[in-house]
Amino acid sequence: MDKKNLERDIEDYLITSMLDELPPPAVAEAEGTTVTDIEGDDYLDCFSGISVTNLGHRNDRVEERAIEQIKKYVHVCDYKYQVPIAVELAKKLADVTPGDLQKTFFGNSGAEAIETALKLSRKSTGKHELIALMCSFHGRTLGTLSVTGQAARRRYDMGPYLSSVSFAPAPYCFRCPFDKEYPECDINCARFLEHVIEYSSSNEVAAFIMEPILGEGGIIVPPTEYFEIAEDILDSKEIKFIADEVQTGFGRTGRLFGIEYFDIEPELMTMAKGIANGFPISACTATSEIGDSFEPGDHLSTFGGNPVSAAASLATIEEMEKNNIPQKAEKKGVKARKILEELKDDHELIGDVRGKGLMLGIELVRDDKAPAVEEAEKIVKMMRGKKILIGKGGVSGSVLRVQPPLIITEEEINFLSRKLEDCLNELR
Repeated sequence: MDKKNLERDIEDYLITSMLDELPPPAVAEAEGTTVTDIEGDDYLDCFSGISVTNLGHRNDRVEERAIEQIKKYVHVCDYKYQVPIAVELAKKLADVTPGDLQKTFFGNSGAEAIETALKLSRKSTGKHELIALMCSFHGRTLGTLSVTGQAARRRYDMGPYLSSVSFAPAPYCFRCPFDKEYPECDINCARFLEHVIEYSSSNEVAAFIMEPILGEGGIIVPPTEYFEIAEDILDSKEIKFIADEVQTGFGRTGRLFGIEYFDIEPELMTMAKGIANGFPISACTATSEIGDSFEPGDHLSTFGGNPVSAAASLATIEEMEKNNIPQKAEKKGVKARKILEELKDDHELIGDVRGKGLMLGIELVRDDKAPAVEEAEKIVKMMRGKKILIGKGGVSGSVLRVQPPLIITEEEINFLSRKLEDCLNELR
């Protein structure tokens, strides 16, 4: 199929709200860090299918394990049959996740994992209120949008959303909601969490949900002290902490999980995206006490714990451990961030560079620190024209997102930086 016919068929037959003025590449194949379109053009993939193919496209070991499983069986439903490989994956997640997390419920997407965590927190505590962060993003189902702190995502024409949800200030140092400077701010964003709880029905808050690094919100990295302060507040109120690792998990930040940078152990953790390097599966892992709160019929997923995806996930984790992928990603991220910081020094359009590992954000601003939304959109398109795929996010859409496969080479990082610099120079 040629590109023109494909674009026509997309318009005629797909329900989508995601296509933009410059259609993304029509993919014919992909391998490693390279995506090839149907016209034979190669692109350096620096977005990984929104932080999914962390091991690169078509990792050999992941493919082999998936094919081995396909030759045995593809589907029987994990919750009506005993599926040994899904149990093996659950045991592995209990081993590699932090703290006392032990029992896992499998779904298919990040949103499903979040929905599971919200239900488990309510069921296990007998309380119903939830607290999330401004600028956060947790999914596009009605439940996950209810705990998403972005008005642009919570569209008025698709509500109403869940009640009993409150939002605390995001730890967004570049745009501090209290107009303070770190560290003289005394981490007010974390301390304000107590006021949010008090102005809720304080004895009815079941859980606080947060991404260790806010992804769609603009790669927002909390101050080191944030979680220590938040944990004290949550523990004093007997409120569960849900760590949303859907985007930060599986080596993306330079740790297997982003929460490992901070001194807090969650009672529930949600995972998806990079968990199986492109195969659809998600997980909500909780402490035994919380996991045991579900009763028969409380929750179910027909395709949850799919054996092929479970095999791919096990292979993904094994590859991460065997080849020290997170640690290598941390080192590559340090180099990439240094290069981006140097670009910031030379270009006033760059207001802030931030991130951990290979989860990097470049916030573009105008002279008055106003979000440079149009410029961000232009750069994404210009980079696509230069055969490099990057993302865009932030509450205002002014943050360039660089989240390549973790196997990206130093040469490819340098190529990315040179092309980005060309774009910035063209916009001067």
